[in-house]
Amino acid sequence: MSASVESSGATGAAPVGQPVAAVGTSRGRLVARRFLRNWRALLGLTVIVLLFALAYLGPLVNRWGYDELDYSAFLTAPSADHWFGTTQVGADVFAQTMRGLQKSLVIGLLVGFISTGLAAVVGAAAGYFGGWVDRALMWLVDLLLVLPSFLIIAILSPGFRGRTWLVFVVLLAAFGWMITARIVRGMTLSLREREFVKAARFMGVPPWKIIFRHIVPNMSSLLIIDATITVGSAILAETGLSFFGFGVQPPDVSLGSLIAAGTDSALTYPWLFGFSAGFLVLAVLSVNLVGDGLRDALDSGSQRGTGGAR
Repeated sequence: MSASVESSGATGAAPVGQPVAAVGTSRGRLVARRFLRNWRALLGLTVIVLLFALAYLGPLVNRWGYDELDYSAFLTAPSADHWFGTTQVGADVFAQTMRGLQKSLVIGLLVGFISTGLAAVVGAAAGYFGGWVDRALMWLVDLLLVLPSFLIIAILSPGFRGRTWLVFVVLLAAFGWMITARIVRGMTLSLREREFVKAARFMGVPPWKIIFRHIVPNMSSLLIIDATITVGSAILAETGLSFFGFGVQPPDVSLGSLIAAGTDSALTYPWLFGFSAGFLVLAVLSVNLVGDGLRDALDSGSQRGTGGAR
């Protein structure tokens, strides 16, 4: 990670005679080239795009909605009429799986971006301002770190039943940013002593502009990698909570609720469990592959990023 930080921090100052914009552009091209050479990362990115396409385009070509019932087909195996089979009450498993995939992917992406953004703002503010701001923010971080997030969300979730699932996104994001915030704070303590930050401060640039224009961009490597890791973690967290009935609530569905409903029939009626579980594994694995590829591409010391995966 230190190599990523050092290479990212180097963008803050351009070599003599070379514009800063040119440095940023050349680095962006280098990162893109290193990423495209990693076949695992490309495979993961391709699978994620295909999953999104399938989740949102699949229901358009399917005659059944996720909340519609076929009273002439109960627990039927996959067929031309019901591609993934039906449930005990005649619901189309394909339509429900696509709906659950939509929810899980969107929740994972939103939680990843929100928690990473919150970590960047809190950590950078604590490290840059120091003093009582640093103590207050780190006290909040330490408090949230010791709280059992799963138990708290499980306790609060019944009170949000019937409301939008975006509340669930907020709850997951609220407990997923603290460790990254501490890392960002430590990096900010170093970056605020760099020459380009001191020059901006001397020129009278407001503190928040310095944070967002000079400090946070120099931690882009860490934040991008953290966002991809958090997306996979959020998908698993949402699935676990929905499995125990604390996540997305009926009549809506997610991959977790579908897996929970099909667990008892995993051996006798495998289509009730297998499709949703398979898409969950595929989604999380693909996100992790993209995260590994970004880490290798942004890390100048990585051997895999220079010439593809070993």
